[in-house]
Amino acid sequence: MRAQAHTLEAIVSGMLLLASLVFALQMTAVTPLSASTSSQHIENQQQAIGQGVLASAAAEDALKPAVLYWDNSTAQFHSTAGDREYYTNGPPDNRFGELLERAFDRRGIAYNVYLRFQNMQGRTVTTRYIYSGEPSDNAVRASRTITLMDDDHLRDADGTRNSTRLGDPATDYTVSDTGTNVYNTVSVEVVAWRI
Repeated sequence: MRAQAHTLEAIVSGMLLLASLVFALQMTAVTPLSASTSSQHIENQQQAIGQGVLASAAAEDALKPAVLYWDNSTAQFHSTAGDREYYTNGPPDNRFGELLERAFDRRGIAYNVYLRFQNMQGRTVTTRYIYSGEPSDNAVRASRTITLMDDDHLRDADGTRNSTRLGDPATDYTVSDTGTNVYNTVSVEVVAWRI
């Protein structure tokens, strides 16, 4: 009799444990789109890559020239397609574009690059530099700030400085002048996500 009571007790305990486990699993649904440590690791890695590209471009003195890679006669960045003043078919043909391509394109990571600055009224304006589409929910951001001066020169298609200065009255540049010796402060932001 005692053996039967112990057996029954073990069966009831096992069923209670199994029911508790089923209840706990139903409370937390795990789907393929749920955040996991591996996807968080990938996002952290993409953000670090973005920061690395921006830091490398700044260290090589390639970030500011890339922002100044502007065709004043057409009022758009050099070699952009159609009426758009920003790049849609890959990065620009400059050192910053090479760094972006090596870091993101070869890994199958989509990215956009934006220029953020304040206009004369103090409102933040966002201009596209490279646009690959709408970022996904798992997109990461990395940014670096540069200062443009009135006497900074725009760049020709081959990357050399031309005679057009930002402070010249005839300059039709995408970033607005603040009206001081400092032309404007621009935040270059890279937004990256898995395709």
